[in-house]
Amino acid sequence: MSDPLHIDRDGHRTWIKWHRGRRRPSDPVFTGTRIVEAMRLGASVEVDLVIHADHGCAVLHDLTLERETTGSGNVRDTDAAALRKLHLRGNDGQAVSDKVLLLDDLCDLLASEGVHPDALLQLDLKENLAALSPQIVANFGQSVAPIAGSLILSGGDFDAIAMLAKSAPGLVTGYDPCYGESLARLQATGDYRSFIEQALATAPDAKMIYIAYDIILSAKEVGIDIVAPVHAAGRRVDAWTINRITPQTIGQIERLLRLKVDQITTDDPEGLAKAFSE
Repeated sequence: MSDPLHIDRDGHRTWIKWHRGRRRPSDPVFTGTRIVEAMRLGASVEVDLVIHADHGCAVLHDLTLERETTGSGNVRDTDAAALRKLHLRGNDGQAVSDKVLLLDDLCDLLASEGVHPDALLQLDLKENLAALSPQIVANFGQSVAPIAGSLILSGGDFDAIAMLAKSAPGLVTGYDPCYGESLARLQATGDYRSFIEQALATAPDAKMIYIAYDIILSAKEVGIDIVAPVHAAGRRVDAWTINRITPQTIGQIERLLRLKVDQITTDDPEGLAKAFSE
């Protein structure tokens, strides 16, 4: 089987994004080995960022250490040296050989290993604007500078994303409206058109709009295509996250492909690619 990179359907290419750096569900999250592999192949891959005590970012999803690493306490209270000593945990909760990556370590690694010109690494910020300081912003810009052209910075607080992006010339941005007030309004009103219009207005510079796949499909069930207006605005759509490839999710993916989403986030890129190559 070829590498899990994209699906071509009816003249449209939909990229397969390696969620949290996974190629297959059995992989631990955020390992340097898998991220480097994906970027060498020309894949789309995603990692999460949280702020640590030395005013930089760690490649982790949670604000606390217990679930993902062999450490304990808040990431924000842990310095860089201590984080680098921690091991990641596998799906069974047991420690693996791979250690926690910091953003600057990851960017240096990719700069030295080299990346495919088609590769795209999504940095998904799990913090808001209030968490940022001038030093954090400056350190972020310095960290990503060597590979800024291969990155997209995303998150649910576009003010935070825009502030960080200013520190890194050439860095493109994305926006996820499926959190906070935006999601609450949608849940209260069911107004999908206003939901997507507001997302585009909130993040005028975002090249990618990240939308939970069930929201995309629920909108279509009531006759509303929320992918089309994003394309009309010259942006792209990522549908997140297909955790497992099953008969049910294959049907959902088929519907997403018919809507011409530009990217599908999954924990099983291999399984998704295999299902649609047969």
